[in-house]
Amino acid sequence: MRVALASFIGTTVEFYDFLIYGTAAALVFPQLFFPTASPVIGLLLSFATFGVGFVARPLGGVVFGHFGDRVGRKRMLVVSLLLMGTATVLMGLLPTYAQIGLAAPVLLTLLRLAQGFAMGGEWGGATLMAVEHAPPRRKGLYGAFPQMGAPAGSAIAAGAFLLVPESQFLTWGWRIPFLASAVLIAIGLAIRLTVTESPDFTALQRRAAVARMPITEAFGRHWRQILLVAGAYLSQGVFAYICVAYLVSYGTKVVGIDRAQALFAVLVAGTVAVITYPVFGALSDVVGRRPVFIGGVVAMGLAIGPAFALINTGDPNRFLLAQLLVFGFAMAPAAGVTGSLFSLSFSAEVRYSGVSIGYTLSQVLGSAFAPTIATALLAATGTSMSIVAYLVGVSVISAASAGFLPGGPSRSHPG
Repeated sequence: MRVALASFIGTTVEFYDFLIYGTAAALVFPQLFFPTASPVIGLLLSFATFGVGFVARPLGGVVFGHFGDRVGRKRMLVVSLLLMGTATVLMGLLPTYAQIGLAAPVLLTLLRLAQGFAMGGEWGGATLMAVEHAPPRRKGLYGAFPQMGAPAGSAIAAGAFLLVPESQFLTWGWRIPFLASAVLIAIGLAIRLTVTESPDFTALQRRAAVARMPITEAFGRHWRQILLVAGAYLSQGVFAYICVAYLVSYGTKVVGIDRAQALFAVLVAGTVAVITYPVFGALSDVVGRRPVFIGGVVAMGLAIGPAFALINTGDPNRFLLAQLLVFGFAMAPAAGVTGSLFSLSFSAEVRYSGVSIGYTLSQVLGSAFAPTIATALLAATGTSMSIVAYLVGVSVISAASAGFLPGGPSRSHPG
């Protein structure tokens, strides 16, 4: 359990770093880095730089996956944490467009690419460390802990922006959450250095069974699983970034909810998700990973229409209820079982490569530009129903993909 907790803390730090960018993209970057554009175009450009971070994820998945399968999971997790933290702190020190002109958004984009590269190797490694250390009948529960880092990081990111004084937000206040990352990185690094290497990887070393070219072998033997993982994760990634990035912008700019109230809703929903994820991870050890995952995907598709109806009232309490409905509860079954379902779809010698490539491919195809697509759909149609239709569509793709993944109860599929 100590390794599972370490995975949770490490992914929380990295997701915090990655997600404060999404919050800043919604609230501050359009004014500071794209001030010459109209409000809608500025928001689109800001969310586009948010999406650029996902473009680098597959490359990160390939590089970290290769070395994670060759030299070990633990080493790669230390590297990813340091790279992510350095890029985030530098963002907090970055001059704005008013100070250095076009160089500001260019540098912002380059640092976002570095974040994306690091995140490409983070999730797969942290998930494998938790799942591969888990007892055979607890892999669903242990696999939920790295997943909990996403809502925990979202909650902490929202809380960090909430603490910034409103009067100083656009001058220097927005920098504080980025600079505070230095402290979190130090904590995460201290914890990561204390955990032992994955027993599955250690066993591969003892048997001299470490893959020579993990990427080639992963594509050669597991190309079907890679594509299914990418399709299955599609809805979860899209919904997550709609909740933590787009809905904050939609709530404040379209329906007139106060910034602090919108961020508070993300904080509360993220906190609730940290509690609900392991519940469904543990349930999957009893009833099977695949049915729990598919149940969550269906729940997301069913919840998003009522959630937008609540948000469109302009009532901050109903905005909170909508975030809880989708981010806190509907996403929990799928998110809680994602770690074990995906990682146990691959054999140990290519597991880091296979799960990282599938996961990051889905991020590029779905998560990367979800806020941008939502912004464009609203601008083109004038109704949030177009966004609802988009989200229901990705849910259908994910449910169909997950139906072909292995994933029975842990007692029959010890992994």
